[in-house]
Amino acid sequence: MSDYGKLNHTVWDCKFHVVFIPKYRKKILFGELKRELGSIFHDPAKQKECKIEEGHIMPDHVHMLLSVPPKLSLLQEIGFIKGKSAIQVARQFGGRQRNFTGSSFWARGYFVSTVGRDEDMIRSYIKNQDAADQRLDRLLFNN
Repeated sequence: MSDYGKLNHTVWDCKFHVVFIPKYRKKILFGELKRELGSIFHDPAKQKECKIEEGHIMPDHVHMLLSVPPKLSLLQEIGFIKGKSAIQVARQFGGRQRNFTGSSFWARGYFVSTVGRDEDMIRSYIKNQDAADQRLDRLLFNN
């Protein structure tokens, strides 16, 4: 069984499968940007006492297994991670240093699902996302 998180009066195990996309679901998450996004996501998560247990970046979406303490709001944590990562992407890859108003990198919504006893299955799904997408592409485009 996984390690439990501990607060002063609470022992917890709150994990969520989170998926979000770039604006207009553009296939832009590759190359150097893909390599840097992992560390870009981990920094704001650590700031808010969250932990990214597992993650995988596809060209048009991001999967992560996010552990969030029960004292925090999942909505605010995802918004914080997306917001801070959008600023970092604009700085590192867009040449922007300030005045980020109006610019957005991620689409507004996201998918979230609670992870309970299926944690191993969710971890495997996230790790093997590339293979699943390639199989689907072969089925769709080889006919």
